[in-house]
Amino acid sequence: MNTLKNVKVGQTVRVVKLHGEGPVRRRIMDMGITKGVEIYVRKVAPLGDPIEIFIRGYELSLRKADAEMVEVI
Repeated sequence: MNTLKNVKVGQTVRVVKLHGEGPVRRRIMDMGITKGVEIYVRKVAPLGDPIEIFIRGYELSLRKADAEMVEVI
């Protein structure tokens, strides 16, 4: 399974599925990360956490734990 956590800087990916349950999954969806949307990985912090992405016309920072719940291709 390829997750957003494993994507390299400069790559664009498409969301296939969201893992997780309840409030955590709802929070990810509220940020605009839904099935089929394209995500561009802009930066990764020096220690790997957080990850800065560009999605739906805005920039967003995600923790690695949240990025691991987003399955991509």
